[in-house]
Amino acid sequence: MDSRLDDLDRHLLSLLQANAREPAANLARKLKVARTTVVARIARLERTGIVSGYGVRLGRQLEQAAVRAFCGLSVNAKGASAVMKALERRPEVEEVWAVSGQIDYMVLLRCDTPEKLDMILDQLGQIDGVNHTQTSMVLSRKIDRRSTASNSDQPFLPKNGLNF
Repeated sequence: MDSRLDDLDRHLLSLLQANAREPAANLARKLKVARTTVVARIARLERTGIVSGYGVRLGRQLEQAAVRAFCGLSVNAKGASAVMKALERRPEVEEVWAVSGQIDYMVLLRCDTPEKLDMILDQLGQIDGVNHTQTSMVLSRKIDRRSTASNSDQPFLPKNGLNF
């Protein structure tokens, strides 16, 4: 079976990213296809791992109350595995990306207060294998494609290279 994403799959994924709880009948109306087509497409996307789960997106009020920061970590090669294990244990770590350039990892942190962030940053700097940290606090979010995906006619998904 060919699992390549077509335009209908991409549009469906865009709608699901905006509201994963949208009833199949509503999705079908928006996509101008039968409800059974939507149900079958979602099942295939889940089965092939393109859709790996569903979650909760926090509301703006809670998001704005949080203190968030991007922390760039420079690590030594031999300590990278231990650094990742230490980051995985931290509930304040939302995401970690391996990046190119002068830093090795970009860590998105979330906590309740600036004082808590200061403590977390001190602790991250003490992890064996961390050579240097560079932190920027998030002041505001200017673009959030996750919350506007349903308003977009052009879903933000790659059009090639997705063969399973």
